[in-house]
Parts: sequence; C-alpha cells; structure tokens
Amino acid sequence: MKFFHWLFLFVFLSPILGQAATPFEKYFENKTLRVDYLHTGTATTEHISLEQVYEQGVWAGSRKNLIDTLNLGKFLVKVFDLATNQLIYSRGFASVYGEWETTREAQDEIFRSFHESVLLPFPKNSVQVVLAKRDKWMHFQDIFSTVVEPASRFVNREKRDYGFKVNTLHESGAPHEKVDFLILGDGYSKKDIAKFRKDAERWKKVILETKPFKRNAKKLNIRAIEVISQDSGIDEPRKNIWKNTPLGCSYNSFDSPRYILTYENKVMRDIASAAPYDFIYIMVNSTRYGGGGIYNLYATGMTGVENPEFDWHIDYMFTHEFGHSFASLGDEYYSSSTSYVDFYPAGVEPESPNVTALIDPENIKWKSFVEEETPIPTPWSKTHFDSLEAVRRTWDRSAPGYYEKWFKARQEQVVEMKASASYGKVGAFEGAGYSSKGLYRPAIDCRMFSLSTVPFDPVCQAGIQRVIDFYAK
Repeated sequence: MKFFHWLFLFVFLSPILGQAATPFEKYFENKTLRVDYLHTGTATTEHISLEQVYEQGVWAGSRKNLIDTLNLGKFLVKVFDLATNQLIYSRGFASVYGEWETTREAQDEIFRSFHESVLLPFPKNSVQVVLAKRDKWMHFQDIFSTVVEPASRFVNREKRDYGFKVNTLHESGAPHEKVDFLILGDGYSKKDIAKFRKDAERWKKVILETKPFKRNAKKLNIRAIEVISQDSGIDEPRKNIWKNTPLGCSYNSFDSPRYILTYENKVMRDIASAAPYDFIYIMVNSTRYGGGGIYNLYATGMTGVENPEFDWHIDYMFTHEFGHSFASLGDEYYSSSTSYVDFYPAGVEPESPNVTALIDPENIKWKSFVEEETPIPTPWSKTHFDSLEAVRRTWDRSAPGYYEKWFKARQEQVVEMKASASYGKVGAFEGAGYSSKGLYRPAIDCRMFSLSTVPFDPVCQAGIQRVIDFYAK
C-alpha cells in the first residue's frame, strides 16, 4: 500500500510542484522600469547622477533570458534583489557618451553631459541597480549604484503619452516571446506622414528580406510610431540648417559630416514608451546621405537620396546601421575618416563579434567558420585597394557630385574584390574598425565593410542570429 500511496502523491502533487513561479514571476511584474541618469565627464573623468525612475508599460524583453550571456556593449546594467543580493537581471549596452569619450573633444578635457536610460523588468521588491563599464582590458568594473524601491513615491508613474499613432507592421506573437523592433520618425511634419508610412513599410520589407532576419520573420514584431515634427527635415549644422523636431536628430554629430544622432534621449524614451520595444530605428526625413548606430540604443538613417541612381543607399543604411545597434557589429571599413581617436585600443581584443586584434591567431573568435587550409592572417588585394583609396582622398570633397563619384568608385572596387580567390571565404583580412593595420575582419566584403548591398558575411549573420535567439525565447 505504501507504493500506491507514494504513486498517488507523485501523480497528483507533481503538477502543483511544476507550477512553481519562474524567476521572472518570482522577482518581476509584467511592467517596465526605466532608470534615467546623466552621464558626465571627459576622456579621463566620469560621473553618473540619477535623474528619475519611471514605471512604464508591459515588459517587452525575454522573461526567460534574464541574465545577459551575449557579452556585448561597453556598459552593463545589473539588477540585484536587495534582500538576497542575488543577480536577477543584466543587459549589455553602449551609449552616446561611450563613443564621445573617444573623441578629440573629450581628450582635450572638455566636459559634456549626456542623458541616458536603462530599461529593466519592473521589480516586485527593492533592488540594487548597478552600472558597470569595461576597462581598457575589456573587463567590467562597477561605476555606479543606486537602490530602487518599486513601491516608493519616487517612482514616477505618470503616463508620458504624446498621442502619436502606433502602427503594427508585422506581428508574430507576444512581445516577451519575440524580438520587438520599433520605428520612429524625425523630421516628418503632418504633411509628410504618408511618406513616413511608406518609408516604414520599406524598412520592414528590407529587414525581412535580409539574411538572417528573413528566415527569422516569425520571431519578429515590427511597429512604427507616427512622430509628427513641426518642420520637415533635420538639423544640418555645417549648412546652418536648423529644424524643430521632437527627437532633435542632426547631422555632424561629434562634428562628423554624415553621422546622425539624437541627444534627446528623454524625449525619445517618452515617445517610444507608447509601444513595447527591444530595439529602435529612427528614420530621418532627409535625402542627404547619413546615419548611425549604437548597440542596444538606436540606429538612424536617411530615407531619401538626391540622385535616384543611388536609391539602394537607403536599403544599405537601414541594414548597416541596424547591424551596429542590434548585434554590436563593428565597422569593417578603415579608409573613411571618423571623429574617434582611440575607438579600439591597440593590443586589446574588441568586443565586436566581427572585428579582431588577432592576439591569438590559433583561437580566433570566429574559428568555427574558418576552413582548415585558410591562412591566418588571410591574404587579399589590400595594396591595390589602398592605392585606389589614396586616389579618392585627393578629390575635392566640397566639389559637386563628390559622393556620387565616390559611390561609383566603391562599386567598382566591389566588383574587383569579387574576382579574388578568397572572396566568399571566412578568414582574417587585415583592415577593419577604422584601422588599416592591426585589426582584422572575417571576410573580404560584407554589409559592414563596403558601401554596397552585399550580404552580411557568415560571422555577422551568426552574430545577428545569436541576438535574435536570445530575445525570442
């Protein structure tokens, strides 16, 4: 009889035991906690000060993968249950400040402040929120900590609704089970909203036709918010063009002509809070070439071209910049000028999955993609490529048609690279991350290397797939 007694207990009690709360249900509610702070400093001095904590809508992130295993980004937010000191959530990210501190302005000890946010699942009990930053050896070191009491009157529960319309463009399931992309617009006045809708549909189509997003369509949700600007277009400081737009997007960020960023983080987060999201893309209503992308923050890109012959630049910008913000893919090119002074420190392995310093050639980070007979480093026609770039640098950048001339020359280079015996193979090709020497990329050509619509190389595709799998579980 004892056997049947224990069998009874197992059969009837095991379902009850199986209903124990998951870690998410144990520690969090299905809401979002937004922590806003100011990041101030120079290249050598850094301060973080808490500004405000907000309660927002449903939690869009994964409820299963609460602890970050991607190891991407310059910064890391960690959340500890205050009663037990147990790590219950973490996520890597990058920031405008993290890029700015590598510029000449920061190295000249000029102080700047940037508004930043981290989004967390809403805790049921008091938590300690810690921000960590990679040191020069890429190890995370804590730089800020604060305690948040979710029931406190200091948590702002005001609904920050701008009243902009939210459109669902592609829906595959509940936000916490999918990767949620959110499109915002800047520089679209009321008369431009029809164009915004058309541009958003194009973004959706391009993403869903690009590998590996294409084969993961059922893991993605895409929404768009019709952000209405007072003016059409965005700021172009070097041309003394100034526009009144909610997100304040501007060319010449960090004084780099084609770099588009917004410093209006608070407004961006307030507007975005109208929809669940994991990743943001900001489409700017402009025909001038430009864009930008920062990991786990946002990507930007123009939605028009001055010359119809280069309409494909829009598709390139959509995907190239999103590669930065979605999977922390690094730029694989090295011949274009940037405002960064020491973006990838010498002798240190970058965290970007597609750029390596080749410190250990026998154990290159993408070793599983390299055929056994492929030499590391991998030879390619770099001398010839560099000679063509040297000629381009003699051209007058202010002359009419400069960029069209450059784009055509780059397309010719792509054709030449395709004739190489190493084209299509994965190896370690010198020249990447804004550096001609000392940094290597996985393939001769890739969406992250040349200004073309060639596919993401296998390593970049794997990096994107890894992020999709992390969020869509």
